[in-house]
Formats: sequence, structure tokens, C-alpha cells
Amino acid sequence: MKKITVILMSVLLVFSLAACGNNQQAKDTTLEPSSESESETSSEPEETMQPSETLSVSQAESEEDNSDTDTESTVGKTLIVYYSASGNTEEVANYIASATDGDLFEIVPTEIYTDADLDWTDNDSRVSREHNNEDERNIPLTSDTVGNWNEYDTIFIGYPIWWGIAAWPVDGFIKANDFTGKTVIPFCTSASSGLGESGELLKEMAGTGEWLEGERFRSGASEETVRSWVEELGL
Repeated sequence: MKKITVILMSVLLVFSLAACGNNQQAKDTTLEPSSESESETSSEPEETMQPSETLSVSQAESEEDNSDTDTESTVGKTLIVYYSASGNTEEVANYIASATDGDLFEIVPTEIYTDADLDWTDNDSRVSREHNNEDERNIPLTSDTVGNWNEYDTIFIGYPIWWGIAAWPVDGFIKANDFTGKTVIPFCTSASSGLGESGELLKEMAGTGEWLEGERFRSGASEETVRSWVEELGL
């Protein structure tokens, strides 16, 4: 009886050990998918770096574009310089500024001309005395230079015609500035006189710059007339 009991216990022990072995093998097998999953997960950060790198390139290109824009904004600008005794030249200057998206600079004498000063029919008026005595035409100005002068490639110079030449308050500005490398375009206003030699005389006075022929406008010229002339220049 004891032998039978021992045999049965031995058989049960064998089956029990076999079952444990199978369970351990099953547990070892389930580790493989887990390892692959961890491997795939660990590769994800490397992939997510790619969009970050692309963004960095885009940012660099954007910065280059902004740099180009800044450079373009500081070169090739247009300046309209003018002296206006009665407002006619100022009006044309404003039309040119609108057509070219240019900046304005007004030439202002330190001693403003009054209506009496501008009466050319009076031999004793200021302009008559200055016309008759060239030494009196050196007119002091409140300012004769532009702080950002080097930014401008194109300069319009406007003035009224006095005795067939440019109003002499303009002379001080011309003498005070270097027009090297700039395109200069004179324009004038007059009720009857033409541009005459006024542009040529200013060119000789400046001694530098590429001076174009220029244009004369009647008093009260329309904006359309001025704009058409600017467009014809092809600047």
C-alpha cells in the first residue's frame, strides 16, 4: 500500500514540474513583443526632431527675407527738395512726392520773404535789390543739409523762376550738398517763363550728379499733369 502511495506521489510530482516548466516558457515568450514595443517607442524622439529641424531652416530663410527687406528700405529712395515763395512750387512738390512715394524737404530762408519783398515790379523790393546786386543773393537757410542724404538715389529740385533763373534761395542747398551718384531732376513753376537755363546753371553750381532736363509747370498745375510727367521719366 505504501509503495502505491509513493508511486502516485511521484507521478503527481512529475506532472507538477512539467506544468511549471510550460508556464515559465510562456512567460519568457511574452517578453519579446514587449521588447519590440520599447524599441519602436525609443525611435520616436528621433523622428520628431525632423519637423523641428525644418522649422529652423524656415526661420533662417525668413530672417534672410527680412534682412533683404530692411536693405531695400534703406536704399534707392526719392527726395523732393523745394523752395516755394508763394505756395505754387510746394503744391507741385507734394504731387511729385505722392507719385514717387518720396520724402519732402523744404528750403526755408532764415528771413522769410514777405509779399512786399516778392514784388518784382518795385525796384526797391528785396528781390529787386538782390537781382540787381548778385552779392546779396547768398541767402542764409534754416537748414541746408539732409541727415539721411546717402539713402537717396533720386533728387527732385523745385523752385520758382526769378528773372529767368532758379530762385536764389535754392543756391545755398545746391552748394552745401554732394550729388555724386544721384539722379537730379529740376522742376520749376512760372506763370509765363520757361525752365530756361535754370537747370543747367544749377548743374554747373553742383558740379556732381547726373542731371536730367527737368520740367516747368504753370501755376495751379493739376496733379494729373504732374503725375504723368513723373511716369514718363521711367524712374
